[in-house]
Amino acid sequence: MKLPFKIDLKGKVAVVTGGGGVLCSTFAKALATCGAKIAILDLREENAVAVANEINNDGGVAIGISTNVLDKESLENARTIITEKLGTCDILINGAGGNNPKGTTTKEYLFKEDVGNSDLVTFFDLDPKGIEFVFNLNFIGTLIPSQVFSKDMIDKDGSVIINMSSMNSFTPLTKIPAYSGAKAAISNFTQWLAVHFSKVGISVNAIAPGFFVTDQNRAMLFDANGNPTDRTTKILNSTPMDRFGEKEELIGTLLFLVAKKLQAL
Repeated sequence: MKLPFKIDLKGKVAVVTGGGGVLCSTFAKALATCGAKIAILDLREENAVAVANEINNDGGVAIGISTNVLDKESLENARTIITEKLGTCDILINGAGGNNPKGTTTKEYLFKEDVGNSDLVTFFDLDPKGIEFVFNLNFIGTLIPSQVFSKDMIDKDGSVIINMSSMNSFTPLTKIPAYSGAKAAISNFTQWLAVHFSKVGISVNAIAPGFFVTDQNRAMLFDANGNPTDRTTKILNSTPMDRFGEKEELIGTLLFLVAKKLQAL
């Protein structure tokens, strides 16, 4: 993988949750290129293993583990495997997250005639369980991995946690209140955890991407024929560069945040 710059991560172990996805698999490959040993955690084992195989085939060291970030026992089991095969965690990327239709309204604005329309999901129809699922997946799915893996990071040189927030946390998008609220919680939690861990040498930051095309939002942004939806048109009309971000454009930010106390090459 071509990097904007390279840092020396030899001997470091990076754990990447949601590592089978578009953005976090790119993060994992970038860290591997810098010499880190990578643990890819994903609910979908085949995705985790596929990314690990790519890294290994390129000369890196990686393992893929099926892990549920909402299940502490699952994460503790993953931690045991990682420690035995790679060593203890130095870098934690909390990338697992996403949205769910049960936390999404049909329309951007509520009109009086919408109330009671069974063909629409209005604010009043949002499923509390759906809201809870989205909030838990993003926020609790960041909190529990941080609890599990940060135990091994205390007072270790170069210990870093990076959470995945979103620009939605600063400017909520229409239709997705659960996702925007959950990402706002991650931004706040990141600030809290950075202070809480400041005396034990663990650096905590978050990356807040704008619009990128991922497996989770592709169906919202493009129709079955690959044509942009109305949602995409609206997004790009408000984007000065008139395009979505490319996943590689986040690598520089990632390496900058990981490079705590590390010598750039």
